[in-house]
Amino acid sequence: MKPEEFANRVSQVKPKLYRMALLFLGNESLAKDIVDEAEYRAFIALKKLRQPEFFETWLTRILINECKKALRRLKREVPYESAHEPSAEDFDSLPLKDAIQKLPHELKEIVILRYFSGFTIAETAQSLDLPQGTVSTRQRRALQLLRLELSD
Repeated sequence: MKPEEFANRVSQVKPKLYRMALLFLGNESLAKDIVDEAEYRAFIALKKLRQPEFFETWLTRILINECKKALRRLKREVPYESAHEPSAEDFDSLPLKDAIQKLPHELKEIVILRYFSGFTIAETAQSLDLPQGTVSTRQRRALQLLRLELSD
């Protein structure tokens, strides 16, 4: 894949990547930084992409790994009081966003990929390197927990 083609394909999926990162991290500026970092890492590792038809899945996996790194870094930092950054995104309704943030990490990944990024179960399984049955089970469990949280 040539750099021009890479740039075109990244620009097509960048809004979706940003939404995923925002849901994972809950911070707009950090999400933008992580998407840029994932794009950089993908460009550097472009020679490792064996099947260009799986470009979006490959790039999503890189983004997820970068989000995990950022979350680990955030856990080590000392939290401080800061103002909440309001967002105009349509998925940013407070009860749903709060409920998703409360989910365990492995369930949160499934919900974000399936319902906010439009991935199929097979694509989600491939992105997370999990069996499809595991993705399906985690999806059901996540939906049960969200129903309980939102019904309160």
